[in-house]
Amino acid sequence: MHERQLEILRAIVEEYVTTEEPVGSKAIAERHGLGVSPATIRNEMALLEDAGLITQPHTSAGRIPTNHGYRIFVDKIAQIKPLSSGERRAIENFMSGAAQPDEVAQRAVRLLAQITHHVAIVQIPDQDRVVLSGTANLARSHYESASDLYPILEALEEQVVLLKLLADAGTLINVKIGAEQTTANLQSTSVVSMSAGAGAIGILGPTRMDYSGSMGAVHAVARYISKFFDNEVR
Repeated sequence: MHERQLEILRAIVEEYVTTEEPVGSKAIAERHGLGVSPATIRNEMALLEDAGLITQPHTSAGRIPTNHGYRIFVDKIAQIKPLSSGERRAIENFMSGAAQPDEVAQRAVRLLAQITHHVAIVQIPDQDRVVLSGTANLARSHYESASDLYPILEALEEQVVLLKLLADAGTLINVKIGAEQTTANLQSTSVVSMSAGAGAIGILGPTRMDYSGSMGAVHAVARYISKFFDNEVR
């Protein structure tokens, strides 16, 4: 893929995440300053579609990213959005005063669910137990019916499933998209995770998520609670 195609893919992902509507060449030309005509953008979009990175839903003239398109976006284009100084202070204020691992985990998942509007998950160090918050956020996502949510909610009730979600968390941000997840009921979702000292933290949401913002939020909260969890296991 050359640079222009990557930029068009970035534009499609960002527009679709923001608007929840299929993205057309005219919108990209008007809002993303690529310096090329809508006709040129349409030609590049055709190549992206041939490569399986975008698709045309129904009879719409616009395109949306495929899971493979999101994967390329995360691997090649996405940058972690740094939190503002105000957001960092809010994390510190919210987390201050927590004295026990359970309390740290409970505060961390509530905070991360509020920041990202997704389900937040924390594994407490040396415990085969995961704390989560924000399952109500799934109802605000783009799932078309309650029946689409049942398999996800059912999977999230199982501790072994939650532990598996964080099993690949490491010192760098890890993103699993759609079918990359081994749990069948969660293959319409994506997970962003990272180790947090001797524990781990992550978020789960629809594949249509703000990956850059979610990665930044997980990274910031993980860095903060790592210090606490590391001290607890020493």
